[in-house]
Amino acid sequence: MDIIRNGSRPSGKGPGEWFTGAVRVDPLFSANAARRGAAASVTFEPGARTAWHTHPRGQTVIVTAGLGLAQREGGPVEEIRPGDVVWFEPGEKHWHGAGPTTAMTHIAIQEEQDGKVVEWLEHVSDEDYAGR
Repeated sequence: MDIIRNGSRPSGKGPGEWFTGAVRVDPLFSANAARRGAAASVTFEPGARTAWHTHPRGQTVIVTAGLGLAQREGGPVEEIRPGDVVWFEPGEKHWHGAGPTTAMTHIAIQEEQDGKVVEWLEHVSDEDYAGR
């Protein structure tokens, strides 16, 4: 058994290469020799969002607070709310973040493959964010 104590891993600012707007990332656990999965609690201020990205083994997002938005490439922008669980297929290009006027927090879970959990792509344009 391994207990990772709350507060034992520092919060960090979401890097500008990966996010638009104010984002805080709180690591929960990392992949290791026995576990392929990694997870973080991510808080997006209103209007903040990820860049487009993919995950080699997919990603599960569990919304815990607020109102968010998510979109897979070619699909509509979808509202996501507390309790919603979103699954992105392996390699599926997507983004997620807060609504325009409401913050959103989610737990993001992804598995490592060949040492990677994510491939970051271009930033989401304001037009894509607005669903236009």
